[in-house]
Amino acid sequence: MTARKILTRDFILSFFAQAAFSSVFFILIPTIPIYLSRLGATEAGIGILIGALSVSSLILRPFVGRALLKGREREFMIAGALLFALSSAGYLIAKPFWPFLVVRIFQGIGLALFATASFTLVARISPLAHRGQSLSYFYLAINIAFALAPAFGMALINHFDFPILFLVCAGLSLGSLFITLKLRSEKIDSSDSRSIKDQPLLSREALPPAIMAFMGSLIWGAVTAFFPLYSILHGVSNPGLFFGALAITLILARGLGGKILDLYEREKILLPCLAAQIIAMALLAFSTNLPMFILVAVIWGLGNAFFYPTLVAHAIDLAGPSHGPAIGTYMALSDFGAGMGAVIMGIVLQLTNYPIMFLCLSFTGALNLFYFFFFVRTKRENRYAHL
Repeated sequence: MTARKILTRDFILSFFAQAAFSSVFFILIPTIPIYLSRLGATEAGIGILIGALSVSSLILRPFVGRALLKGREREFMIAGALLFALSSAGYLIAKPFWPFLVVRIFQGIGLALFATASFTLVARISPLAHRGQSLSYFYLAINIAFALAPAFGMALINHFDFPILFLVCAGLSLGSLFITLKLRSEKIDSSDSRSIKDQPLLSREALPPAIMAFMGSLIWGAVTAFFPLYSILHGVSNPGLFFGALAITLILARGLGGKILDLYEREKILLPCLAAQIIAMALLAFSTNLPMFILVAVIWGLGNAFFYPTLVAHAIDLAGPSHGPAIGTYMALSDFGAGMGAVIMGIVLQLTNYPIMFLCLSFTGALNLFYFFFFVRTKRENRYAHL
């Protein structure tokens, strides 16, 4: 009965539109560096061109979130999918450095438009009593794309060539656009929210969960950037097995346990999630073989499965009717964390070694737990004590 309330027509359409859209993003993650390298781009140039998408998306998300107070989410999703299709086709003709940089920036704008609007739409149409479960199910669209798309992208460039890869990405983007066009275009009720002019770019109410997402994403960004090199160093030539185990854990946990997010208070769910992140990174520092890597992926996946949906739901709960700014704030800080994780831990790795770097990530999780206890949980308890 609960599933019937959540799995409405617009939710299902949004789910498949997000899955197609995210597939393009994940197809390009392992393939774009190879493409740029073959074109003769320098390592520094590759880093800038890859990061340009995240930076442009990060900068724009708060603006999109504020604009969603008045605009229809469907229109923002349409614009984002269209930009993704055009930029995917643009890769066919854009060469490094400047033409390619422009294409990456436009694709980052498309990501900000679509992803911020899609989560805002799902938050709006979800039953209040089942918001956590609904967001957990919606995250599955991204998890499924994460599990399948990178390997699919590598298969495309190994069996065909990059023009076919970019055409497939353009086709998936158009598929996402076609599904989005089927969504109902409902007028946004903005009577309870401030005017866009008076609304700050960052939602102050959503900052505590957004800061927690930032620190969690520091870990995510560092692991996705450096684990492949670490696994190869220890004789595991296919780091995809680690990420595959992680993706399967996320899918199973969110699919089977999504209702947990609405049965318990947000704070009670976040505590074991943070503990799982700390344990997983500490364990990874001493892992040297595939079985240990898989164990780390499962522990980390169980923590992340409920960590991010809970934080999104918490940010929306705190922000009241201003869903757009809350999600824009949350996603901007989460994106920033993922980008900074690779940068900061890259410096740590250069100065030390992999075990020390992973222990630093475990310490980052401990800092997040400290912030949760003394700035999020305590503040909430004090607020209720004065009511």
